[in-house]
Amino acid sequence: MNKILLFAFFFMQTLINAQTSERNLSSEKWRFKNTKENNWLTASVPGTVHLDLMNNKIIPDPYKDENEKKVQWIENENWDYQTSFNITSKDLENQNIDLVFEGLDTFSEVYLNGILIQTTDNMFRKWTIPVKQYLKNGENILQVKFKSSLNAGKEFAKKVPFTMPESPRSFVRKAQYQFGWDWGPRLVTAGILKDVKLNFWNIARLDHVKIEQKILTKQKADLNIHAEIFATEEGKYSFSINGKSQNISLKSGLNLVSIPYQIQNPKFWQPNGWGKPNLYDLKITLKKDKKNIDEKSERIGLRTVELIQEKDEKGKSFYFKVNGKPMYAKGTNWIPGDSFSPRMTKEKYQKLIKDCKEANMNMIRVWGGGIYEDDEFYTACDENGILVWQDFMFAGSFYPSDENFQKNVELEVKDQIERLQNHPSLALWCGNNEIDEAIVNWGYQKQFKYSKEDSLQVWKDYKKIFHEIIPNAIQKYASRDKQIYWPSSPSIGWGHKESLTEGDSHYWGVWWGEQPFEIYNAKVPRFASEYGFQGMPTLETTKSMFSGNPELDLNNGTIKAHEKHSRGWEIIENYMKLDYIVPTDFVKYNYVSQLLQSRGMQIAIEAHRRAKPYNMGTLYWQLNDCWPVVSWSSIDYLGNWKALHYQVKRSFENQVVLVEEKEGILNFYGINDGSDTIEDVNLELEVNNFKGENILAAVSTPKQNLEGAVKFDSSSIHELVGEADKNELFLNVILRGKDEKIIAESNYFFAKPKDLKLPKPNIQIKKISATEIEISTDVLAKGVYLIGDTHFSDNFFDLLPGTSRIIKLSKPLEKIEVMSLWDTIN
Repeated sequence: MNKILLFAFFFMQTLINAQTSERNLSSEKWRFKNTKENNWLTASVPGTVHLDLMNNKIIPDPYKDENEKKVQWIENENWDYQTSFNITSKDLENQNIDLVFEGLDTFSEVYLNGILIQTTDNMFRKWTIPVKQYLKNGENILQVKFKSSLNAGKEFAKKVPFTMPESPRSFVRKAQYQFGWDWGPRLVTAGILKDVKLNFWNIARLDHVKIEQKILTKQKADLNIHAEIFATEEGKYSFSINGKSQNISLKSGLNLVSIPYQIQNPKFWQPNGWGKPNLYDLKITLKKDKKNIDEKSERIGLRTVELIQEKDEKGKSFYFKVNGKPMYAKGTNWIPGDSFSPRMTKEKYQKLIKDCKEANMNMIRVWGGGIYEDDEFYTACDENGILVWQDFMFAGSFYPSDENFQKNVELEVKDQIERLQNHPSLALWCGNNEIDEAIVNWGYQKQFKYSKEDSLQVWKDYKKIFHEIIPNAIQKYASRDKQIYWPSSPSIGWGHKESLTEGDSHYWGVWWGEQPFEIYNAKVPRFASEYGFQGMPTLETTKSMFSGNPELDLNNGTIKAHEKHSRGWEIIENYMKLDYIVPTDFVKYNYVSQLLQSRGMQIAIEAHRRAKPYNMGTLYWQLNDCWPVVSWSSIDYLGNWKALHYQVKRSFENQVVLVEEKEGILNFYGINDGSDTIEDVNLELEVNNFKGENILAAVSTPKQNLEGAVKFDSSSIHELVGEADKNELFLNVILRGKDEKIIAESNYFFAKPKDLKLPKPNIQIKKISATEIEISTDVLAKGVYLIGDTHFSDNFFDLLPGTSRIIKLSKPLEKIEVMSLWDTIN
């Protein structure tokens, strides 16, 4: 123990010798209690009250069993957090000492040595408090008193003369999904969400650095480095970028400094699928009299992003031009990775983003009902070539616009812009999720009996926040190359025909509208920013819902409690009946539900990609989960790939060959999303039965160049299959280029899965090494499902007659079980 104290003392002494230093108070001994009680319990910072109550065994894990119901009382209580820390006389010699809270959830009063020094009302803001005058030599007591966000929201709601939908969540600047969503539990948290620090500084402080990209060519990148510097001493200083110095004069107080910086022969940051996401490190140093005063490091990428909206004969385009070229956006929607965000680790962020890269994505939309993610999320996107569509945190409700709310929102936007804007992955700021649509389409005004004045007030409030406050803040705080703003996603609701001809679209005719998957072929928008279908999580994650032995039964209370959509099970079953034989066995039902979700999204993605360049983006709902749940995700809460994620990887390949069936005619499309044209490509067709016998030998089309989307010759199904039974056949389609190289390949089935006359496959698994297997079959094995506690490099795939495939495992496995669609039919 003495060694630790000695190390901490020397560490602090070393830091204090510099002009700026930092001390993390998160690692001090924190305690918490219910305000009504006297008994203090141990707490963790960063953390939340739910996690602290769990660690003290006061509440059960709300993710397990039906425990969510047992913890609802927590949102109504007030909670106190406290720690003590020592300050030395040497510490107090610093000119300035700031107490910094990176995140407080949400309504709190901060006391230092019994003196109220700050009140907070926004989970998304950073709070910096000058505290030197309140500190004393020796022990100091820091206390944060949290008020129930629910009760605070109710107080605000009373001040509005009409009922707001989703009240009181829309009155509090807090993660909206915590109040419950159709994929997430109701867990309204409180606590010290992020790190707490003491910053000691002298002479001057380098506050914010904004990197503006003025000109980018192959020859040079002209940048402006904008810095906010707060100086206590006026005079001459030196400002250096990667060692290149320039003399500057600073006045006492706030200074805005702009220094030009040039990079010769720059390497461009490229989105995934186009090349490397090249990054540059910039070290910015402030000196006075040759002594380092403060420094910051920024990692940037050099690229251009434009949102192109041009009128055409069908409406108006909506696409992103990256580095001067139109980019087809392929990706997904991101929700928070945990209902308790302090549990999100760097490793989990990195893994989820690498999973996106591996699935050939180049864009993620951060959905507006969650949180502005940790720096690690954006760093991972930078490093993996994933562009970020960033919603501001407003979703699916009406929001007030009183003066306090306006100011709070502007400061929230300021904090997030200053934190995020230097990331090359950042492509677009979007005002909100589905609020324009909620006002126009969801009938809240009728439901809550609004007067004409009430309805006008809602629009007035909406326009104030999303057409004035937020865009004005972006203009004020973001560099000119990071100011692309889109007020609301979607721009037009899915029931209106214009939603398919301009702007971005959330098409929910499938699932919410209960239309069959095939409707996706007719309802193709300019940019699909949301659409989806539910599937069950993997068996491992399903079992994790239970605290004891899992009872895998669809009628089990725990299984039912982990489906948050009121009609979820009914909708899944209705769709399953259309396309599959519905199994009674739970494991098979779980498997088919994943195949169903995967099939629906494949139909949607292929319809979007065939329509290129009319459609220039497809972002499915959703990538991930915040707890173990039946949901729209392609990766479940434990990080396992569902069938959908494996299919997305195939469907998002840069080069694909796609088949469209219309009234007995098959149309063929070659799609190339790569940055280069592929020359001399031809299409080959072959019809086989499920036993591998050839019905029609390869038919080739004349060679074409493949750039964007190319439509090949159509064929009549009857010409291809003759009098054979379509339920026993599949079409193999190959795009072949120079040197007979296969560029893309796909298989097309003439019937729905439930109607296929599948023979029983003899599936063999041969172990090649501890982490590599070869899987083979004699006849068609459709939807091959490898079961085991490991990540398989491919899964839920069709294995053609007489073929084999090499599969890699993330870790060795003694026993691998295997299933195919045949097992669910027989």
